[in-house]
Amino acid sequence: MGDTADGIGDSAGKWSCDSIDREECNKSRSSSTRLLSASSSCSLLSLDSFPVQEYDKYWRVYTASVKGFAIGAGLKGGLAFFSILTRLRRRRLKREMGSIIADVISSLKETLKYGMFLGTFAGTFVSVDEFISAMGGHRRTAKWRALVAGAVAGPSMLLTGFNTQHTSLAIYILMRAAVLAARCGIKSPRFGSLCKPLSWSNGDLFLMCLSASQILCAYILKQDSLPPSYKSFLNKHGGKDPVILNGIRDLVCGLPFTNLEGIEKLYKMNGVDIKLDPQMKIPCSMIHGNQSCAAHCFSFLFQAYQRALPVYLPVYLIPALIVHRLDVLKRPHTILSKGILGTARSSLFLSLYCASAWMWTCLIFRITKKSNIPLLALGTFAPGLALAVEKKSRRMEISLYCFARAIESFFATMADAGYLPHWRNLNRADVLIFSLSTAVIMHCYASERDVFRSKYLNVLDWVFGIPLPPSEMTPRKKDRVSDAIPAIVF
Repeated sequence: MGDTADGIGDSAGKWSCDSIDREECNKSRSSSTRLLSASSSCSLLSLDSFPVQEYDKYWRVYTASVKGFAIGAGLKGGLAFFSILTRLRRRRLKREMGSIIADVISSLKETLKYGMFLGTFAGTFVSVDEFISAMGGHRRTAKWRALVAGAVAGPSMLLTGFNTQHTSLAIYILMRAAVLAARCGIKSPRFGSLCKPLSWSNGDLFLMCLSASQILCAYILKQDSLPPSYKSFLNKHGGKDPVILNGIRDLVCGLPFTNLEGIEKLYKMNGVDIKLDPQMKIPCSMIHGNQSCAAHCFSFLFQAYQRALPVYLPVYLIPALIVHRLDVLKRPHTILSKGILGTARSSLFLSLYCASAWMWTCLIFRITKKSNIPLLALGTFAPGLALAVEKKSRRMEISLYCFARAIESFFATMADAGYLPHWRNLNRADVLIFSLSTAVIMHCYASERDVFRSKYLNVLDWVFGIPLPPSEMTPRKKDRVSDAIPAIVF
């Protein structure tokens, strides 16, 4: 161990068999855990404050790969399982058995792909980390080793499909890397004053409002700028038929109506007989028929909550089984009650978000008595405030996820308008962005562990196997850091 640790054997915390019985020393060495890692923070990698125990590098690579595969397959497979269950409720099993079997096969393929993706990422990161440590010295390479290993592991994303773009995922990971970098900047004596504005406590709400304005406008005006899966998600929870959205788009864009008869026919099928005015100035009658704006808001909220519950049930259940796998057996009632409360709370957020989108749109149009794109953007800005219902620790996660979708939609819209002619010609830019982002994230993981929340550290440590001093067996985020950076806008 002294060879690979770059002279660590001569440090104060070394293993020494001169002062104790050699047999006892060998026992102590053999009892060291095989899952300990050479990849730790610079403060931990300096190894000045605690002894380094031996570990099996090959075993570490193997376990990281297996655990990465388990997380990827578990998350993707769990979501696919609940999705299939939802479809089964809407289909007649006998008549659509072939379609259901095709969905199951497709879900299994996607589950394997994502399992291989995260398994390969974890295995590649650990392998490169150990290789650089062995070739360049454990302590000598401590400050940059994780940066290189994270960048090299990034192309593992290609295993999800060589022809499948993951721009939204790449941008989301980029946002996560930017947040971690900003937290490091806030701690820095040199850059702390420059990064201080990023610690605005309500920054997550503002970021969500910006994202909502772009996403909801794209949902109504240009759905092609959204990824297919996210477009399907919005069409489901937006609660409006495409024919209604087309009518709203025609009115907002100042175009002649193309299918008012289709909207009237749709309402008639639902038992509502209306006659739409081709000279209308606001789209309220298209949005909610004969209902008032307030009555539509409350009825839509109730329906949206029912649609949201199946979405968040796996979001809370699957991570609980992975992260709190031991506590589920010891205190199942506590874990389950938190999961149920979280599901109810997040479902309320999503339903409020969707219902308020229509409410604010109607309100702005009624106040101004006209409809146009700027007013639509203004009306879809306020629904982001629904995020305040969520738990504070989840607000930044949701806002970053939506911001990534909004950025992708914005640039796609600009490209279609001719302002970014080369945007569509970039081949696998998502892999490059993802690799750069994972390099930053893994570097922060190795060098600035206190900028991570404890739950993320627990998962990362479980996968990558990081050595901790006896005084820090369960890593926790510093209180001073969490107080200084409650929310970061980037």
